[in-house]
Amino acid sequence: MAWPRISRSASPGGSVLPMTNLPTIQAANSEPPSRPRSRSRSRSRHNRTTSSVAKSIADEFAALSPNETAQRLQTSLTNGLTPAEALSRLHDQGPNELPHEEPEPLWLRFLKQFKEPLIVLLLCSAVASIIVGNKDDAVSIAVAVTIVVAVGFIQEYRSEKSIEALSHLVPNHAHLIRGETRSATLRTPTWPPNSDEDQEREGLMNGSAADIEARLEATSTKVMAAQLVPGDLVIFTTGDRIPADIRVTKATDLTIDESNLTGENEPVRITAEAKSRQSYLRSGATSLEPPGSPSYASAGTGAVGVDTQLNSTTNIAFMGTLVRSGHGQGIVYATGGDTHFGTIAASVTDTESPRTPLQLSMDSLGSQLSQASFVIIGIISLVGWLQGKKLLEIFTISISLAVAAIPEGLPIIVTVTLALGVHRMARHHAIVRKMPSVETLGSVNVVCSDKTGTLTMNHMTTTKLWHVDADEPIPIETGDEEAKRDAVTLRILRIGNIANNARLSRLNSHAQSQSSIAVLSSTQGRTPTHGLRSRWVGQPTDVAMLDMLDRFKEHDAREGLGHRLGETPFSSERKWMGVTVGDTSQEGGSKSNEVAYIKGAVDRILKRCDTYLTKDGREVVLDAAGKQSVLNAAEKMAEEGLRVLGFASGPVAKHAKSFTPLSTPKTANAEPVVSHNEDVYEGLTFAGLVGMSDPPRPGVTRSIRRLMRGGVKVIMITGDAETTAVAIGKKLGMAIATPREHTSRSVAVKPVLSGHEIEEMTDVELEAAIGNTSIFARTSPDHKMKIIRALQARGDIVAMTGDGVNDAPALKKADIGISMGLQGTDVAKEAADMILTDDDFSTILHAIEEGKGIFYNIQNFLTFQLSTSAAALTLVFLCTCLGFKNPLNAMQILWINIIMDGPPAQSLGVEPVDPDVMKRPPRKRNAPTLTWPLITRVLTSATIITLGTMAVYTHEMLSDGEITKRDTTMTFTCFVLFDMFNALNCRSESKSVLRGEVGLFSNTLFNWAVSLSLGGQILVIYFPWLQEVFQTEALGLFDLLGLIMLASSVFWADEARKYWKSRGKRRMGSGYSQVV
Repeated sequence: MAWPRISRSASPGGSVLPMTNLPTIQAANSEPPSRPRSRSRSRSRHNRTTSSVAKSIADEFAALSPNETAQRLQTSLTNGLTPAEALSRLHDQGPNELPHEEPEPLWLRFLKQFKEPLIVLLLCSAVASIIVGNKDDAVSIAVAVTIVVAVGFIQEYRSEKSIEALSHLVPNHAHLIRGETRSATLRTPTWPPNSDEDQEREGLMNGSAADIEARLEATSTKVMAAQLVPGDLVIFTTGDRIPADIRVTKATDLTIDESNLTGENEPVRITAEAKSRQSYLRSGATSLEPPGSPSYASAGTGAVGVDTQLNSTTNIAFMGTLVRSGHGQGIVYATGGDTHFGTIAASVTDTESPRTPLQLSMDSLGSQLSQASFVIIGIISLVGWLQGKKLLEIFTISISLAVAAIPEGLPIIVTVTLALGVHRMARHHAIVRKMPSVETLGSVNVVCSDKTGTLTMNHMTTTKLWHVDADEPIPIETGDEEAKRDAVTLRILRIGNIANNARLSRLNSHAQSQSSIAVLSSTQGRTPTHGLRSRWVGQPTDVAMLDMLDRFKEHDAREGLGHRLGETPFSSERKWMGVTVGDTSQEGGSKSNEVAYIKGAVDRILKRCDTYLTKDGREVVLDAAGKQSVLNAAEKMAEEGLRVLGFASGPVAKHAKSFTPLSTPKTANAEPVVSHNEDVYEGLTFAGLVGMSDPPRPGVTRSIRRLMRGGVKVIMITGDAETTAVAIGKKLGMAIATPREHTSRSVAVKPVLSGHEIEEMTDVELEAAIGNTSIFARTSPDHKMKIIRALQARGDIVAMTGDGVNDAPALKKADIGISMGLQGTDVAKEAADMILTDDDFSTILHAIEEGKGIFYNIQNFLTFQLSTSAAALTLVFLCTCLGFKNPLNAMQILWINIIMDGPPAQSLGVEPVDPDVMKRPPRKRNAPTLTWPLITRVLTSATIITLGTMAVYTHEMLSDGEITKRDTTMTFTCFVLFDMFNALNCRSESKSVLRGEVGLFSNTLFNWAVSLSLGGQILVIYFPWLQEVFQTEALGLFDLLGLIMLASSVFWADEARKYWKSRGKRRMGSGYSQVV
């Protein structure tokens, strides 16, 4: 009998779960049936589950009990699937991998390189050259095209391989139980299990965390997450990544961080209890969200599958989320593309990335050059026809001019420059997926950054402490904690220690695991990736309190206490958590006092306090004025962007009955019994406040300042409240405008916009308001898409950074998406154009510098290349109009355009990045590559080269009355020398070689390129065999010296231009300050 796969269509009863081929109750009480190995695949890997269907499936499984879930999936709650059954399902369902676009064949990738306009233009020129018999020209063009296509193809292929290598750096594993698992004694499990087996499995989920971890190796199998199939029984504990969508069947103090999916930092408490069917069916047969609701996803809104209300299913663990505390087990019900994670990954591929500014500029330039070439060639052809020349001769001259006018090296140098930029960025901890994205970074003028995990560490750290006797909040500074060990501070530390579920991490006793590293937070030290390191794992606030305990050099007091008698867990309604223990150290108590410890929202804590603790340890009545002073202090700390918690403790009142354990716990860390009697937390003594912050990443503040000085606006997009977001923005050094209401003479200035305000604005209103806004608070992924669309409508080039699944659609929509490589999800990496392997926001600054440098290097190359082409074109044009013979033959033109222009031009493309590029503003999206200053330089240099070369040609021709090899050799060599001096000019647009602003030896490749070009020219002149090919003859020493002196005129002229330009800058000031 075939096992019941998850159907994608709804069943007649409104259920999206399969209603056929279900096992009977008796079948559930037996081993999963064996299945034939030969079968057809039950589903196509190309079919995609939509986000709404995935949500509905999750809701229906949430409404099933653990036993019903096992029956649906024909698996065992105790032993899971047998290996044979798991292998069969893996064959049917496919691996547990995220959906991705099928890779294009290599031959198709290669052919796509021929789509660029310049490549097409070059191929047309080659065909025309073959038609008229100019095979040399055709060969030169073919060589250029081959180099362009090969370099572009190889670099993009290597880039994709780098992404694949990154995804394999941290392989994902899962612990699961299968019918035949390795253990101390290999035996075949039975179903139903006997009492011994049942107790063994139950024992795995009870006891201390250390016991649980020790048993994982003995009772479970560690497999690659890709091998999971629906029906597998998975075990997970603190620090683990959830490998698939799982219906939790057992949970002990289990909380899961769903921020990767929802953007919410607060972990969700997960239980094994079934969701009420009434709540599930209240709005109809399915749980699909109606249009317009916060979690409704549609292509029109740009939400593309992101659900912001996943935590309504509190017994489902979603793929990609992180276990913050506790442990549990559950049954896999969806894998790969059927998971929530997978539906978002699939939807991202439907968003098309825009063409980069460089691609647009090169397209435009290719069109402009071809149009200008054809106009000039048409004029020359008309002049030749009027002079009575033969049509074949006219066409031959026209083709030669086309070869001279079209810069064959342009596609080569652009590709090589971008490829070298990719390699340099890789050395700076960034992997660029597409080469043009490097240049796009140089055009970015807005960086939209998610706060948590990108600008900040995504780890809570205690920064300030306050008690009633303190006039101001007391900073907690490393190295100064021991001086503050008064009675009230020690009481706060004790409460934060005992009312705490964090524990020692596996890093202190076992080998490090990537899943553990992902949840660590501390102030203990720095990792090589600038992350924060701790010996504790658990919920962020719990870890922060234990880190604070370490900083004050206090030990963990929980092991020395009596049993934890009970716990009231934190909830969004309660806003506090508390525990009661048999504390023998509470002052004024007997040997076995029952003491309550509580922490949480300040106003909720104050309601349960009658007294407060003074600095010297006395308890004083807490009146209304005292409570108000506490609230004022909390508000002041909140304005600084801190998360403020209140702390209190006290003996349990005799009339308040404490917890009655359902079972005797084995250790102090055993599963607590949750009490519904909150009266035990009355009449407590208020100790004080602790302010926590999510610290900025190292170097972020400096990077933001430099980006702003370079004309790049940084926008923070966060789910935090406006007050907190503004405080964090100021701490990061962001430019936050002063609010101003709309008046008749001015527009409204709102530095902060909330998600609610974004929803109420039209696209036009948001586009007008966004110019003054630098912080967006209380946002969802839908809001991020709307923000990016508004910025792009203004003409901005937008970069979006992020690491979570909820960032992926915006990463794809932005002009360039930047994902984090360490903490980033696979979905975010797939959507991004660039991946930061060190998760350092500051790397973006280096990337923008690299991008700007590459663009200006390309402009310098264009100046050189177009000067050469324009000079050659003008030289032939003048000779044609004057009735002279063409001064350069086909092989000499080949040498000039390919051999001579190639190496020097490519060396200009790798000129070291000038730090002053950050003083220049980002260029506009539609700004032309050929600017007027560049055109002026080209025309000036081309004029000098043309006049100088024409002077040599006419002088040699008139001296003997005929055109000889010496005449063409002098003309040819003069043109080459002019090129070399012009290349030296083009190393920088404004920096002088004479003044030492451009080092003669700072670009080794340029020196080699010029040397080899000059050496090649000498061989062409003096080597007999090459003399025959190029129709040249040897020149005398004085001939060469005279040509060098004449050719250097182009260098002196450009140095004079740079001098006058720098003089004008000194008069107006130096522009941006270089001090950062």
